[in-house]
Amino acid sequence: MSRDIDYGNLMHEAMRGLIKKVLLDVQANGLPGNHHFFITFDTSHPDAELADWLSDRYPGEMTVVMQHWYDNLEVGDDGFGIKLNFGDSPEPLFVPYDAIKTFVDPSVEFGLAFEAHEDEDAAEITELPTADEAQAAPETKSSDDPAPAAAPKDAEVVSLDSFRK
Repeated sequence: MSRDIDYGNLMHEAMRGLIKKVLLDVQANGLPGNHHFFITFDTSHPDAELADWLSDRYPGEMTVVMQHWYDNLEVGDDGFGIKLNFGDSPEPLFVPYDAIKTFVDPSVEFGLAFEAHEDEDAAEITELPTADEAQAAPETKSSDDPAPAAAPKDAEVVSLDSFRK
């Protein structure tokens, strides 16, 4: 009987755990310094909870920004709940960790991208542009005006697939 170690799913689980740990710290202590997050998630995930008008406007995915104004951050085992401001309309969201497609903290040039494959999910580590490159890029939207995610044009994605047998 042959058995393989499923490194792809182990990495997937570890990276989602990292996001949970970061959010737990923010829940307890607030966002430190210039840290802020761009979180892109699948709005059609069965456990995602968002207002109908938001899911209608962003039927596939949505990027939210956690920076200057957020409220009621509640981090759980399966996902996190948060209230964000969308054009002067505070709306509660619940984002399951499994629905997250990207998690980026541009203040320290850190990012994670999760891409689904046919039979398994694999996490990819995204190398973000340097601070100089990011400043040259167009300004990003705030949670006041969420926009669908777009991969940073100068980012380099390192795939873990090349390490699999």
